[in-house]
Amino acid sequence: MAYSHALLGAQTSSSHVAVRRIGLTDLKDALSLGLADFNAMPTHAIFLCLIYPIIGLVAARAAFGYSVLPLIYPLVTGFALVGPFAALGLYEMSRRREMGLDVSITHSFDVLRSSSIGAITALGLLLLMVFGVWMGVANAIYIATFGYAEPASLTQFASDVLTTHQGWALIVLGNGVGLLFAVVVLSISAVSFPLLVDRDVGAAVALMTSVQVVLKNPLTMAVWGLIVAALLFLGSLPFFLGLTVVVPVLGHATWHLYRKAVNAETSARPEMSPEPQEKRYAADFPANLFQWLK
Repeated sequence: MAYSHALLGAQTSSSHVAVRRIGLTDLKDALSLGLADFNAMPTHAIFLCLIYPIIGLVAARAAFGYSVLPLIYPLVTGFALVGPFAALGLYEMSRRREMGLDVSITHSFDVLRSSSIGAITALGLLLLMVFGVWMGVANAIYIATFGYAEPASLTQFASDVLTTHQGWALIVLGNGVGLLFAVVVLSISAVSFPLLVDRDVGAAVALMTSVQVVLKNPLTMAVWGLIVAALLFLGSLPFFLGLTVVVPVLGHATWHLYRKAVNAETSARPEMSPEPQEKRYAADFPANLFQWLK
């Protein structure tokens, strides 16, 4: 029963979720509303997203330290593949502000008590799997073009990539394959996580609704994908620090994009489990995150 609920939510049909047609004006409005949310609660948003520059810097340092320099670019670009899952707290903050509810930092983690947490976890694991596959494919592409030899230095690596036929083949092929991964992730996660934060529809319905949004608005969603990619690139300069602004704005904007693209008003809202009053022990930590499986 728990697995069925994680997949299908409180209802077993997607007929209660309607997809709207949106345009470029809606994208502009979503970004404007996302920026307004960020300005209204910047401390919360930055706190939630400080992990992005930290992860970026640590990952880059690890890459240099362990001679996996060729994977830095796919590692950084791959952050966008798991971004929709990482922005859960931002969706909740935007939802609460829209409803006129308290937006204190503690409420950003309310999603952990939601009856949708099983579906959210399932889709999050799916994105992590896609990220892992992308890293494996990126490594295979590098080996196919440059072989198993490690670059002697950052300068030599940059020279090889930018001035040789193998380097340009790596750029074209790598970015082409990366685009395919981005399209897949955009299709399955454009609105799925905000929908699960807002409604108890299950992972399958949320995923299919996101795909339907992309299919019904291919040009608009393609532009949205380009906007996200461009802003994430700009946010990574310098040293990923810009992501402390870009990521929260995009997270809040994604919530408003969901509200414009999907009508799920007749769907059941997630039930919230009461906050535990009893003592919790460190040994119980992993199990406490997955109570929906019990």
